[in-house]
Amino acid sequence: MCGNNMSVPLLADAVTVSGAERETAVVIFLHGLGDTGHSWADALSSIRLPYVKYICPHAPRIPVTLNMKMVMPSWFDLMGLTPDAPEDEAGIKKAAENIKAIIEHEMKNGIPPNRIILGGFSQGGALSLYTALTCQHQLAGIVALSCWLPLHKAFPQAANNGVNKDIAILQCHGELDPMIPVRFGALTAEKLKSVVTPTKVQFKTYPGVMHSSCPQEMMAVKEFIEKLLPRI
Repeated sequence: MCGNNMSVPLLADAVTVSGAERETAVVIFLHGLGDTGHSWADALSSIRLPYVKYICPHAPRIPVTLNMKMVMPSWFDLMGLTPDAPEDEAGIKKAAENIKAIIEHEMKNGIPPNRIILGGFSQGGALSLYTALTCQHQLAGIVALSCWLPLHKAFPQAANNGVNKDIAILQCHGELDPMIPVRFGALTAEKLKSVVTPTKVQFKTYPGVMHSSCPQEMMAVKEFIEKLLPRI
């Protein structure tokens, strides 16, 4: 094992679900506001593939404007949850660099970028979209659950010379989401089709589901990962 976890701050205490055999692919999954990596490590364990390593880092604890400046795990500050709310541009870009450092670390350890999927839920899904689309490495895909594209007005120009123009995106949303309405998810899917090849964007909605996941969604995530990261 080469590469030192301590040089990548988010990796030092990330929750890692190791493969049961030789790891030939990686899924990096980012939790939502106020959560930790543990809950998604548990959820991903239920759909794990034996040759895939799952990395679920914890967000740093920062004051969140949306929640009366309460300090909680948050990838960047949130001012609002509407398409036109002001955004923490510096915080989003810094968070994306920290996630890219995890990608680079895995590449140094022998996993090519086209065997890496980046995903997340809510704020974590938002960061996974922004990070992957601005990444200089060609990744396998993005899993974007109950989320939006941060700094959406900067795209498609912000997409790093279209390196990930053909990336596969699985976007899922609960139809009864009271936090991030499904309409915002649909607008995000349309925006993504202007950034990547439109046929590569799948947008699935789930009736009766609020701001959470469901078994059908997790099966869709499993199928997406299996298709993009087959056994080699």
